[in-house]
Amino acid sequence: MKYKRFGNTGLLVSEVALGSMTFGGRGAYGAIGQLQQKEANELVKMALDSGINIIDTANVYGAGMSETIVGQALKDLEVDRESVVVATKVFGPMGKGPNYSGLSKKHILAQVEKSLDRLQLDYIDIYQIHNEDPVTPIEETLDALDDLVRGGLVRYIGVSNNHAWRIMKALGISSARGLARFESVQAYYTVVGRDLEREIIPLINEEKMGLLVWSPLAGGFLSGKFRRGAEKPEGARRSQFDFPPIDRELAFRAVDLMEAIGKERDATVAQVALAWLLAKPPVTSVILGARRPEQLKADIDATQVKLTADDISRLDAVAPPKPEYPSWINRSEDKDRRAYLAGKEPASPW
Repeated sequence: MKYKRFGNTGLLVSEVALGSMTFGGRGAYGAIGQLQQKEANELVKMALDSGINIIDTANVYGAGMSETIVGQALKDLEVDRESVVVATKVFGPMGKGPNYSGLSKKHILAQVEKSLDRLQLDYIDIYQIHNEDPVTPIEETLDALDDLVRGGLVRYIGVSNNHAWRIMKALGISSARGLARFESVQAYYTVVGRDLEREIIPLINEEKMGLLVWSPLAGGFLSGKFRRGAEKPEGARRSQFDFPPIDRELAFRAVDLMEAIGKERDATVAQVALAWLLAKPPVTSVILGARRPEQLKADIDATQVKLTADDISRLDAVAPPKPEYPSWINRSEDKDRRAYLAGKEPASPW
């Protein structure tokens, strides 16, 4: 297992993480997984034994049950607190009423205490805002998160599912006011979902942030179960819960290529999809969600799959993100500057 720096900090996290959305699922999360304590303990033990040191959860997963199961698993397995990095999130509804969701100071301070109780922990390693709140000023959210860091309840803070401009605004406010800053972005990223390459990855590189990847198999579409003519394979999570959105024709082309590369590398489609992510420099850790031990083991084994530069180039080419304005005009107008950096003399009308 390899370890990487978490953002611009001294914390080291494993290149793959254990996701716990499959733990104790209720409602929409029930389609993703309903693992109870015994099954979850087995997955947590396998993950830790493999060298994984980060476990990701959220208060909304299973309406709190995921955090409860994670906390009990750490207790049942007698895990040394300093050996594990626990990440959770806040934003979604945790009750009925206007103040039971969002990123207000009231909601954040109430929910961190409840998360700590469910996790049976004294502090959370990485506390992430789970989405954008159109109501609460970002200054209020950052003040609340800074209080948690200064009070010792949280070690680091992160952001998930936010636009690049909002993340940059938050970083600017934190810098100007001396507040704890977001050290990581948790985002959707796959061979067939590369939107964040337009704005978010350049931001991550510029600001030295970590990138935690959720749904690296595109909601199971890149598991190898989906083929043309078999739109809803039995037992596949995406057959019940069709998320995240993808371009299916593009995804089928990608699966065909990953299958071919997998045969060359003695790897499955899923392992090739994970190996592609692990080869991307901005990626800090890829979150693995599993319902069965053999599934988790196969995903962990993807860390041993080594793609060639040609493999990566072929995968990059099969599903490239379409440039959006102003990117397409930037790229057409900045050729001279890039040529000089490459040591070339650009063509010039002067």
